[in-house]
This record gives sequence, C-alpha cells and structure tokens, in this order.
Amino acid sequence: MPGIDPSLTFHPLHIAVLTVSDTRTIETDTSGALLAERLQAAGHVLAARAILPDDVAAIQTQVKAWVADPGVDIVLTTGGTGFMPRDVTPEAILPLLRRTMDGFSVVFHQASMGTIGVSTLQSRAFAGQAGDTFVFCLPGSTGACRDGWDLVLAHEFDSRYRPCSIAGQIPRLRGQAA
Repeated sequence: MPGIDPSLTFHPLHIAVLTVSDTRTIETDTSGALLAERLQAAGHVLAARAILPDDVAAIQTQVKAWVADPGVDIVLTTGGTGFMPRDVTPEAILPLLRRTMDGFSVVFHQASMGTIGVSTLQSRAFAGQAGDTFVFCLPGSTGACRDGWDLVLAHEFDSRYRPCSIAGQIPRLRGQAA
C-alpha cells in the first residue's frame, strides 16, 4: 500500500514559492502564505518567497535564478494558470522546462474534482523539471493551493512516502532517499 513509512528518514526539501499576480501583496497573498505555512509545517525549508506581476520576462527571470541556486530544490508557483488574458504562467515557465511531469496535472485535476467539480477544467496546472529543479505550477486560488498541497504535494515531497517520492530525484538527496 502506498503511504508514509515511519521507519525511514525524513529529508527536508528547500522550496521557493512564487505568487504570480498583478494585485496581491505580501499582506493579501493568502495562496502563497498557505503554501509557505504548509511546507514549513511539514518540516521543509522555505528557501525564498516572491510576488511578481503576470509578466513573462519577470517570471522567467525569477524562476531561472531559483533554478540556478543550489539552495532551491523545488519551485512552487501559484497564480496565472487560468484563461484570463493576463494569465501567462504556463507561457513563461514551459519554455524553461527540459522535461514535463504530465502525471502532476492529471493527479491535481483528480484531486480538484472532489472539491470544485468540473471547474477544474479551467486550470492549466502543470509541473516539470528545469535543470535539476522541479517546478510545480498551481492555480492562484487558496482552495486550489490547499488541494494541491494537502492532496498531492505533501505526499510527493515527503521522502518517507512509498513506493517513491520526488526527494529521491533531488541531486543532493540521490542515494539517501528513494
């Protein structure tokens, strides 16, 4: 059965959180705050946090900097994955990815079906790997971030999760986590 194996060692991941929004500030960014709180409560390290407008060049510059930073294992983004004219997160990040993680979108949408039904179709949530850094792009709603973390990412990021977790794919943890 899949699940947490308590006999294994927990290896904290270093995670950066990027909120993509033309309107949110650090005080009003409930989605970025939820992700930051959840990942720290799970024992991971908040490596960095930023809020940027829906601007392809700005998003790419920040994500490239985090990908180049050996202190960042994972980048989480929230916002800009819908169909409003200013939603450009996929357009900004997909060209940076050397591989996509198609299963993330599938699993995220399955989880979202239970909370928002077919409205999940309006999300272009996706994930992939830029260099050796994994990038997960979630919708901007706090509910979507809650679903993404609680129902998908909390398990995927826990090195004790079996049969495997993303931790074993992080360069600094290869050989330590499966």
